[in-house]
Amino acid sequence: MDKIDNLDKKILRILSQNARIPFKDVAAECGVSRAAIHQRVTHLMEAGIITGSGFDINPKSLGYTTCTYVGLNLERGSMYKDVVQRLLTIPEIVECHFTTGPYTMLVKLYAQDNEQLMDLLNNKMQSIPGVVSTETLISLEQSIKREVPVHIEA
Repeated sequence: MDKIDNLDKKILRILSQNARIPFKDVAAECGVSRAAIHQRVTHLMEAGIITGSGFDINPKSLGYTTCTYVGLNLERGSMYKDVVQRLLTIPEIVECHFTTGPYTMLVKLYAQDNEQLMDLLNNKMQSIPGVVSTETLISLEQSIKREVPVHIEA
């Protein structure tokens, strides 16, 4: 990964607080030209430092009222990639992590209600070859969602 300097970090800090801010405003805050900001952001994207841009859609607005984390235990950790391929076919799953601790994998999904959640668990996830157990944790409220802090050296 390319080394990033304080200007890059300042740009990242500004964009992480408001990804829709116009480049002219970022340029004014950084004291450089709009072209310099455009060039820096393009470089940060090409280097894989900025990994996306887009809109977050509120799942509740689409009828997905239940946010759930599911810990999966696999027969063997080596089955992880095959299980991921099967999980990719379940559109309600929005994140999947290979983890340490009590679970082999941790999955985040959204369900429209408890009936759909039960169907996802019993008929989709638990039927995947290699999945030996699941543990379900329902999120009652998301209290914090933010990007990692970007610190600028003095």
